[in-house]
Amino acid sequence: MKEKKVSGGTIRRLRYIAFVGAAFFQNNPDLVAWVNSQPQSEAITCLGDGHDGVWNLFKQIGTLEKRREVLDWYHLIENLHRVGGSLKRLRRAKNQLWQGATVEAIAEFIGVRAKESKNFQNYLRKHQSRIPDYLNYQQQGIDIGSGAVESLIKQIGARIKIVGAQWNEKNVPQILRLRCAYLNNDIKLGISA
Repeated sequence: MKEKKVSGGTIRRLRYIAFVGAAFFQNNPDLVAWVNSQPQSEAITCLGDGHDGVWNLFKQIGTLEKRREVLDWYHLIENLHRVGGSLKRLRRAKNQLWQGATVEAIAEFIGVRAKESKNFQNYLRKHQSRIPDYLNYQQQGIDIGSGAVESLIKQIGARIKIVGAQWNEKNVPQILRLRCAYLNNDIKLGISA
């Protein structure tokens, strides 16, 4: 999901997701229907930051048993560093979070009066079920950060943002599909219906 400032200072949320064989632009119902129609023999990893919209979308994908919700490690640590204060406390909390020990990480900040500390404790409580043992996940080859996905979104979006181009919104999924075909070196994807 990207945000774009448009005239009048308003922010317009742009959602586009592309998969092999399908592209979706501001069309969550079709995205969810497509994902749920795919064969799912193993857990689907839903990796996101703390934004409620992302998690609300993920709730519609698969079943709870087939869905693995993971809070992005790098967003988590970015939020940790907003707390500030004692570097030793931050280091201890980071090590605890790396192992999925949210209760212990929250305990590090009990008694700290700063607003940022209270906000971070609430953030951890809200996402506690999405904070795994990151080391274990990393060792299993399960993604713990959304950087690769964000990079792909930038690559795909590069085709749409060419200088002087103006796109009719109904044509964006086709352009996204072509861009995915190019990035995957798969011409069949670009020319299939």
